[in-house]
Amino acid sequence: MGATTGTGVQRTTVQVDGEPVSYLTAGQDGPAVLLLHGTYWSRVWLPVLGRLAEAGLRPIAVDFPGLGYSGGELIPETAAIPALADWVARFVSAMEISGPVAVAGHDIGGAVAQHLLARDRLEVSRLALVNSVTYDSWPAPHVARLLDRAVTADEFLAARREAVATDLAGAATEQRIAGYLAPWTDPRVRRSWLAMASAADSRYTLGLVPALRRSTTPKFLVWGEDDRFEKVAYAEEFAREIPETTLLRIPAATHIRTENAPGRVARALIDFFVA
Repeated sequence: MGATTGTGVQRTTVQVDGEPVSYLTAGQDGPAVLLLHGTYWSRVWLPVLGRLAEAGLRPIAVDFPGLGYSGGELIPETAAIPALADWVARFVSAMEISGPVAVAGHDIGGAVAQHLLARDRLEVSRLALVNSVTYDSWPAPHVARLLDRAVTADEFLAARREAVATDLAGAATEQRIAGYLAPWTDPRVRRSWLAMASAADSRYTLGLVPALRRSTTPKFLVWGEDDRFEKVAYAEEFAREIPETTLLRIPAATHIRTENAPGRVARALIDFFVA
């Protein structure tokens, strides 16, 4: 089953663990590029998908279980980074993607991407991190605050609206904000989001550093310099410490820089993945 967004991008599904998994894709051929989201959903990758496809790539932006428009529901155990990495490996198998695969991760999706590489869960040919969690940069305080007490649906949506508006910055419009919020009107998706937030733990990235230091896989960091929490200093440290890493800083771009600077982000990822 598939639906066209009007930009050449398709939303379709595949079965993983008996549940429908929703993903955005563009292009039919070319090397697959797996795009992982964090505390948002696959929508963060939408502005760059068409450009990646035009460059001969096959971008695949998947919704984790219970998030975005995927079926199922996360609990803290299945929302932990190692469990999500194992799930991604099963998704790749269900998609019948063979051989090395390029991976990009945003936010907590970047922790999953790092785990895929460092723990050999997939044969990762190239790794891109886009304002990703690294080291002890997470969990973010505004995310953790939603776990301090039981919140109503209205309180949850109001908190996420504020986060979306801030992270979109100059790209924020009422229509775009509403689009980002739409999946969270479903109680199951809200519960899955809270499970991901409760499973957030920096030991999952700190523990990968020794393996990443030994990795010779090409790595690329794309960073909006105005991110409130995933600050560019973390990216600079990663680029200094982890071999085969290049950093691109994007001025005046915030946490969802695929929305603030889609052309520049897409061009940078194309140059990296097509090299």
